[in-house]
Amino acid sequence: MHYHHRPHEGLRHPMMPRKALTPNQMWAALVAVAGHVPVPLTGHDYLELLPVRWQTITPAGITIHHRTYDHDLLAPYRGQASPVAGRGGKWEIHYNPHDVRQIWIRLPDGDLTEIPWIHRDHVHQPFNDHTWQHIRTHAQHSHHDDSQQHEAHLADALDQLMRRVHSGHATTTEQALLARATTLPVPAARHPHPGTGPITGEPAQHDGDDSIDDLDDLPESGTRPAAAAGFGLYDAHEEADKW
Repeated sequence: MHYHHRPHEGLRHPMMPRKALTPNQMWAALVAVAGHVPVPLTGHDYLELLPVRWQTITPAGITIHHRTYDHDLLAPYRGQASPVAGRGGKWEIHYNPHDVRQIWIRLPDGDLTEIPWIHRDHVHQPFNDHTWQHIRTHAQHSHHDDSQQHEAHLADALDQLMRRVHSGHATTTEQALLARATTLPVPAARHPHPGTGPITGEPAQHDGDDSIDDLDDLPESGTRPAAAAGFGLYDAHEEADKW
């Protein structure tokens, strides 16, 4: 999201032509004159705006915090480097911090494709990494268990925790743990469209005393674009910063 907060030479206001504006500032200046029509984001948009991490695809799938994500669609890419330069062969992964039962990977066709956690069918409620780490901390780990057995045991412990909370037999700590993880899911997007990669670069340097705040009729500089507020455009990234 740095793109929207970085001044761009091509964005100028007629009342302050020497001042390069950020996309957010230019949007605020124009919407005050032309108005706007709020448009809710689609499921595809939500997926593109989810936090991103970069992972390798191993013969077993994709492993994140001792959780394995796998699907037959990954077969041609196991052990293969991604086509993205500068990422050490890792693949672009999008994830929902509030529901880690699945991830989305950008395959060479450009689409974000959903890859489920291998134990997703055993756990029927959303959970986050905080809940998962709680389970890992308190679960018994036998030295005779391999990583697959241990992950299966963790999935079973997570399922038992959710059952205790649902039946009213959980401790206060366990109830608070699951309440914290409760959230609305990301809208489904079965056929996501190709997205664009992150835009990088250093902010341009500008001289002059002009300020967008000097325009009395414009919204405050911290105002969210109305077309995005309430539809997850900013909320997804603000929540991601907490993790």
